[in-house]
Amino acid sequence: MPHLLTILVLLPFAGTLALVLYSFAPPRRDEHYRWIALVVTIATFVVSLLLLRGVGDNGADFRFEESVNWIGAIGARYHVAVDGVSLWLVLLTTLLMPIAILSSWTAITKRPLAYYAFLLVLESAMIGVFVSLDLLLFYLFFEASLVPMFFLIGIWGGERRVYAAIKFFIYTAVGSLLMLAAILSLYFIYHTFDYPTLLRALTASPLTPRAATLLFLAFGIAFCIKVPLFPFHTWLPDAHTEAPTAGSVILAGVLLKLGTYGLLRFNLALFPEAARAWAPLIIILAVIGIIYGALVAMVQPDVKRLVAYSSVSHMGFVVLGLFSFTELGMQGALYQMLNHGVSTGALFLFVGFIYERRHTRMISEFGGLATPMPWFSTLFVIASLSSIGLPFLNGFVGEFLILIGTWTSHAVGHAWIVTMFAATGVIWAAVYMLWMLQRVVFGEVTNPANARLEDLNSRELALIVPLMILMFFMGVYPRVFLDRSQPSVDAIRARVNTTKAGGTYTATDLERIDR
Repeated sequence: MPHLLTILVLLPFAGTLALVLYSFAPPRRDEHYRWIALVVTIATFVVSLLLLRGVGDNGADFRFEESVNWIGAIGARYHVAVDGVSLWLVLLTTLLMPIAILSSWTAITKRPLAYYAFLLVLESAMIGVFVSLDLLLFYLFFEASLVPMFFLIGIWGGERRVYAAIKFFIYTAVGSLLMLAAILSLYFIYHTFDYPTLLRALTASPLTPRAATLLFLAFGIAFCIKVPLFPFHTWLPDAHTEAPTAGSVILAGVLLKLGTYGLLRFNLALFPEAARAWAPLIIILAVIGIIYGALVAMVQPDVKRLVAYSSVSHMGFVVLGLFSFTELGMQGALYQMLNHGVSTGALFLFVGFIYERRHTRMISEFGGLATPMPWFSTLFVIASLSSIGLPFLNGFVGEFLILIGTWTSHAVGHAWIVTMFAATGVIWAAVYMLWMLQRVVFGEVTNPANARLEDLNSRELALIVPLMILMFFMGVYPRVFLDRSQPSVDAIRARVNTTKAGGTYTATDLERIDR
């Protein structure tokens, strides 16, 4: 299908224009805004499924490539494509957006036109990030994703929404400016913004170690803030806590992945020597984040803030896998990006369900919800076990691959010690999630306000059931995802690794992997 990626990028934006045009067509009804947004996001998801036919498991090439002159004076091009790395992240984005729209069905009554317009613009920007192969185009989409989320938090968030929105904006904007400086530096050195051209140029004419380090750090800080990696994480709990339910789902499910995707696509591929040099420190920070996020989650009185800190811990696993530079670790990291989007997105939906009924998220206000809300409790437990990493659920596969890959990694000395410390994150996750479930779901109903709570309705079940199916499918049959991503991951891994079993990588090895 020609211009498929352009259609995917522009379709949600066209939906925004449709919302605006409808607002000028009396007699208009506010509930129609959500229907327009839902139809557009479902259509975008259906179109995105066509990508599966073009990205197979037989190569690392970019597919559905489009490259046209954009700003001729500086050589910038509209260059988009997908490979095994970006494919699943695009599909995750288009899957979660209809769910985010449905989660807002009854919760959003203030300024519905602006609310759904911002969500659709956000979807266009996020898809654009994952398909851009021009660094300037990537930067513009990366920045464009910041603005809608700022307004979603600042207008429709909780009591401290303005503080959380400004904090979110300042952190991510500062990182983005560093990345812009690095992009411009690469342009002045190699006279191109094109990603594949830069890969070839950096191979033929490498940067000096000092220049590579500075550029690696500029990109890396921007992406580590977005992840967020310890100690750049402090904006995330506030943003999650104050954001509306849909904002939290998209923030956890997709926006955090912009950071880990950037680390994989740009830091590791463009600056392999600097990546190897800085890997020990980044791995240590990732392990600290895993343990720190889990321990802080354990003492949170607010269930939404608990899930927010769990994201810090889980994303630490992703960074750990990326910088292990092993096939299992990097494959596990990419898989864990998808797992986190599905499992944590579902957990934020459950938090939204009980908040709509009780208008509180304090764990002490609940207890015994299994009695009045059996369906909610059953599915909530499954999502929590998925987040913990129970075998046969999706979280287990990603974390297991990351830990095995890290154990065999040469990126850091005494990798087995690092792996053992990281593995304690699984134990701590079981502690804080199961303790939360004990206080919220199990036992007797201690608060009379919970005795007559309504169970999940058909709309809420429609939101959560697709994610439940994915949790089991990804936990039982991960090969569908891993086979398509492996060639692309191997191509990036080959640029970083200088050794293999029995010797060094040769030109023939690299050509074989690239093919």
